[in-house]
Amino acid sequence: MTHVSSVQHTYYYGGIFSLSGLRRALRECSPDIVIPCDDGVVLQLHALHQRDPSLRPLIERSLGPPENYSVVESRHRFLSAAVDLGIRVPRTRKIEKAEDLTAWHRDGSASVLKVNGESGGNGVRISQSLDESLAAWRELHAPCKRATAWKRLIIDLDPLPLWLRRGQSSREVTVQEFIPGRPANSMLVCWRGELLSLVSVVVVAAEGPTGAATIVRVIENDEMKRVAQLIASRLQLSGFCGLDFILEAGTGAPYLIEMNPRCTQLGHLDLGSDGCLAGVLSAALRGEPLPQGQSPIRDKKIALFPQALAAGDACRPYIDTSFHDVPIEEPRLVSELEMDSWPHRRWAARIYHAFKPLYRADPVLFEGLEIDPV
Repeated sequence: MTHVSSVQHTYYYGGIFSLSGLRRALRECSPDIVIPCDDGVVLQLHALHQRDPSLRPLIERSLGPPENYSVVESRHRFLSAAVDLGIRVPRTRKIEKAEDLTAWHRDGSASVLKVNGESGGNGVRISQSLDESLAAWRELHAPCKRATAWKRLIIDLDPLPLWLRRGQSSREVTVQEFIPGRPANSMLVCWRGELLSLVSVVVVAAEGPTGAATIVRVIENDEMKRVAQLIASRLQLSGFCGLDFILEAGTGAPYLIEMNPRCTQLGHLDLGSDGCLAGVLSAALRGEPLPQGQSPIRDKKIALFPQALAAGDACRPYIDTSFHDVPIEEPRLVSELEMDSWPHRRWAARIYHAFKPLYRADPVLFEGLEIDPV
């Protein structure tokens, strides 16, 4: 963010006292709205709403009413609410003890275990057997180790692990039916429970089977839009959020698998008559009509920058025929993003990873699956 020319001021967000840093920034800045870009920050905003009455109007204006925060924080409660709305979701169960997994695996089907509080595929394990599920549950259920939290703070410069760890006696783990198919997602912009606009994409390639997308293809899917409208209304959402789906192989039917209650990676793309989602929200805040697209992207495939730089050779034909999402109007930002992430360029990280190399999942290409995503 320090390489974006339009940013006027930054506030220190310390890893030991991150919540205090966030509270101080909100008080000093007095913003019209807060746009969280990290799941942990959403949890901190919920905590500040409970602790600091002076910030409650701002947080409610930015995220929605507090009675829905517990649903947003829990994957299991969120999917249960979706089922009540008649939305198609995979069979899901919260796992509290080993016997729950034993009962789950009587069907013998492949499963996906997920833990709250992680993102980017870090807290997801695909399991083919009871033994694999039990091993994954023991790993995910345990609180983040103190050493791991300090490593994330010192080496990765992540300001959240220590705060997140303080409130953990254990972590909520769910097991979900594995739906063969390919990932898709929608980014929503909402205001007081109304869906203002959305962008939906199907994943062409990703950083591993559960990792972040590197190439996407824009789609129009009426059922995904209907789900977005139902979720926005049920949770009375404001601001941005993302919904993740699996498009079932053979049928293309979308299964809702989770919600990302934050800004995701599609909000700046000018894709149609309404312009980009950021412009739509800006117009809503000003009480203006929806904006018109200035120079909409005509390509349906989009190579996300800088993620697509790490895509494998199998993805090259798709990258070459995609719109390249490069912020050319910000040359300093482009130069920064073409390098390794700034925490990993520091000496502490370089020494640490000399002994423990970074794990990088092999890129996965989804485009060959025989399903109709539209």
